Amino acid sequence: MRTLAITQNITLDGSIEMLGDWFDPQGQGENADLMEELHSQDQRSDAFLAGRRTFEDLRDYWATLEGDGTGITDYLNQVQKYAVSSTTTDPRWQNSTVLAGDPVAEVTALKEQPGTDIVVTGSITLCHALIQAGLVDEYRLFTYPVVQGRGRRLFPEGVEIPRMELRDAKAFRNGITYACFAAQ
Repeated sequence: MRTLAITQNITLDGSIEMLGDWFDPQGQGENADLMEELHSQDQRSDAFLAGRRTFEDLRDYWATLEGDGTGITDYLNQVQKYAVSSTTTDPRWQNSTVLAGDPVAEVTALKEQPGTDIVVTGSITLCHALIQAGLVDEYRLFTYPVVQGRGRRLFPEGVEIPRMELRDAKAFRNGITYACFAAQ
């Protein structure tokens, strides 16, 4: 079975909802060590999963971006993308498929298909559903050294995951840290 990994940018106080300017996707290109980690993860995945809103935001920003020195545009344009949506029928982005059914059933079926890692990012509502269904195998968290003081969190209220295994941890020159935890 394929690994389903939630990859999130997160603040020190646990917010993944970007209400301020603490995350700049183009600014990441200035940090070679951070980009090396991101591209290493890209090489281990062949599927990108997002909720409709995140998918549309990413499509509208990255699909036609020119002069992207980060390589993120190239990755997102070539990887197989899955948009979970009950309202969208035409994803309007190459290599994209709309998953219109029950998100838990659709992602369960996707995990059973041959392939490598499936990565989901952003998509807070979708992440909450996948966490509650017990479908997430890894949490890959890039923690930014900021406190936002508000915003939605990665884990929905009342969800407990009693034990996780630390698989990897790194610190980058810009103060961002990375930790990968496996759900057990």
